[in-house]
Formats: sequence, C-alpha cells, structure tokens
Amino acid sequence: MKKDWKGNTHSNYVTIGSSNHSKGERQPRDYYATDPRAAELLLQHETFDGPIWECACGEKNLSKVFEAHGHEVRSSDIEDRCGNEVLDFLGIENWEPWDGNIITNPPYAMATEFVYRALQLVGGGKKVCMFLRTLFLEGRERKSLFLQFPPKVVYVFSGRIACLMNNEGDFNRAGAAQSYSWFVWEKGYQGDTIVKWIN
Repeated sequence: MKKDWKGNTHSNYVTIGSSNHSKGERQPRDYYATDPRAAELLLQHETFDGPIWECACGEKNLSKVFEAHGHEVRSSDIEDRCGNEVLDFLGIENWEPWDGNIITNPPYAMATEFVYRALQLVGGGKKVCMFLRTLFLEGRERKSLFLQFPPKVVYVFSGRIACLMNNEGDFNRAGAAQSYSWFVWEKGYQGDTIVKWIN
C-alpha cells in the first residue's frame, strides 16, 4: 500500500474539496462517492476530445457513465476498490504528459493540488473538470490559482447533488448539505470565467 500524500510546493493551497461532512467526521482516505448524475449532467454541457482519466475513481461511479457514453476511460485511485489501477495521483514525480482529459471528484483536503497536477499533465486544449464545493470559489490562496489558471466554465448545480461516504446508502434518499459545481478548465484558456446553472 502506498503512503498517503503529505504535501508539495502547493501545500499552502490545501482547500475545501467535496463532501457532505465536516472534517471531524471524515472518512480516513476521503472516500466520498459522487452521484453518477453529476457525470451525466456534465456530458450534457461539455464534449471531450480524447480519453478521460478519472484519477480518484473510487468504485467508478463517474467512470462508468463516461464509458457508457462511448469514452475511453482510465480509472485510478490511491487504493483498489473495484479492480482499478492503483496510483497516487500526487505522489509520483516526472510523469509523462497525459494526452487526454482529467475528470474527478478529488479528495477533500487536496483539491487544489489535484487541479495543479492535472493542469500540469494535460496538453493544450484538453480539459480538467473537478467536482467541488461551490465554496471553492472563495479564498485568497485560491484566487492565485484562478488568476493563473482561470476556469473556462463553472457549472453550479441548482439542485443539490449528494456524495456518499464509502459509497454506502442511496443517492436518491441522501440529503446534500453542500452546494457543488463542476469547475472546468481548458488548458491554455485565459479569458473570463463563465458561470452557468445546471439541473
């Protein structure tokens, strides 16, 4: 088993990520599964050229939706939950560039690091999509991220989307205490960020 990631040059950007829970009741590896409807809604608004890498795939809730829509999908996570590739997305240095897109719901405490790493890996014109709390828009440190790498679009869910700790429970019955959004970066984009509302 690989060790948990501890930090890098962007450690001062540790931020709010995605879940319905407070830090005091976190799942040890921040495994909060995403309602597959989030992926369905993203695909209604975004197209993707090339393969998709779901780099914190859990039990492939999002990956399965992308595959069902005909996309080639690479599914990895820091541990094996469903026969996925075992890989620490933040823990390996000197990676080869990824000739495709990266879409995930990153771990709660490492969301900004996931954004930086994903943008480092993808090529020009490829997309990085992160399912995050809408509150990710706030914060002085994150302002630095947004000024350097402005998202092209932020899709705010007007109806709440739930995340389930350890993928246990029923998405249709689960309450959602947080507002979530898809943050979509397109590598090389330097214009203003557009905010849209979906569902």
